[in-house]
Amino acid sequence: MLKKLLITGVAILAIIGFIGGTKYWQIATMIAAGAAQKPLAETVTAAGAVEQTWPNLISATGSVAAVQGVTVASELPGQVSKIAFEAGAKVNEGDLLVQLDTSLEEAQLRAAEASADLAKANADRAHDLIAKSTISQSDFDATTAQFKQATAAADQIRATIAKKTIRAPFTGRLGLRLVNLGQILKAGDSIAALQTLDPVYVDFSLPQQQLSALHTGVKVLVTTDAAPGKVFEGKVNAISPEVDQATRNIRVQSTVSNDSELLRAGMFANVEVELPTAQQVLVIPATAVLYAPYGDSVFVIDEKKDADGKPIKVLRQQFIRTGPARGDFVSVTNGLKPGDQIVTTGVFKLRPGTMVLIDNTYAPDAKLDPKPDNT
Repeated sequence: MLKKLLITGVAILAIIGFIGGTKYWQIATMIAAGAAQKPLAETVTAAGAVEQTWPNLISATGSVAAVQGVTVASELPGQVSKIAFEAGAKVNEGDLLVQLDTSLEEAQLRAAEASADLAKANADRAHDLIAKSTISQSDFDATTAQFKQATAAADQIRATIAKKTIRAPFTGRLGLRLVNLGQILKAGDSIAALQTLDPVYVDFSLPQQQLSALHTGVKVLVTTDAAPGKVFEGKVNAISPEVDQATRNIRVQSTVSNDSELLRAGMFANVEVELPTAQQVLVIPATAVLYAPYGDSVFVIDEKKDADGKPIKVLRQQFIRTGPARGDFVSVTNGLKPGDQIVTTGVFKLRPGTMVLIDNTYAPDAKLDPKPDNT
């Protein structure tokens, strides 16, 4: 019995030894193969850092204001007898908008004109008589004064009629109609808004350190989400003489062409002031930048040689300092030099020292003025 147990134990130990030796050989073989195997290269897209000349732009946010804009209102009380405009219509200076009832004033005017005609005849007669010394100077003065008073009374009634005949004070576009036929208006009641829409003012603020670069006549580019893809051009026409003490900003006013009338008063707008001097910048695609709390970086592609002396491309992480961005590009103020090859896509999954292959077949086409499709 003991002999059988010994034989069984030896057999089990032999089996365990065989299995362990086999596994050790397999693992050692795999380790050796892994050590001998070259790392696989990652396929990336790449582009070079290039120098470009960018217009020197100062960005700001502004608001649109009408060059001329009022709410047309009734100066005198009265009943609306005629409405001569449509809501939203374009009118010219002097066009009739609303006529208030003037029947009483017209009747008074006829009586005043008759009195003025009689006073004029008496004044003409007195003028002939005073020349012949037939009447006294005091009678002549009284007659002349009566004529002037009668004329002034008629003019006063004409002025009342004119104030009840409400006309457009300037050329522009009307807003919504706020009165109805037969309505009794009080003095100051609104009739409709009237605004000049071409051109318009675009008011914005800039930091005080930009003041030295500003002057009237500088080109201004305006965009708004109300007109996607359209750029409105204008010029700076006024710079405030004082700086806001709370924000240390200076207010600037520009006049912008608006022949399509897409810009309306009160609208928010993005403003870019184009200064006469251009700037040389080193730019890279914005997709190449790996943004992180500890600093922005890019992966530079360096040329090296492997153990066999063959050329390979290896990644090096380079921290950079970025400047202004424009379109699909961002400028680099520190960390790169012209001609550096950098990875442009998928930088979040890369690591320093990774071997790469460059394939730009599906590389995105970076542009300074991208116009994406409306999706």
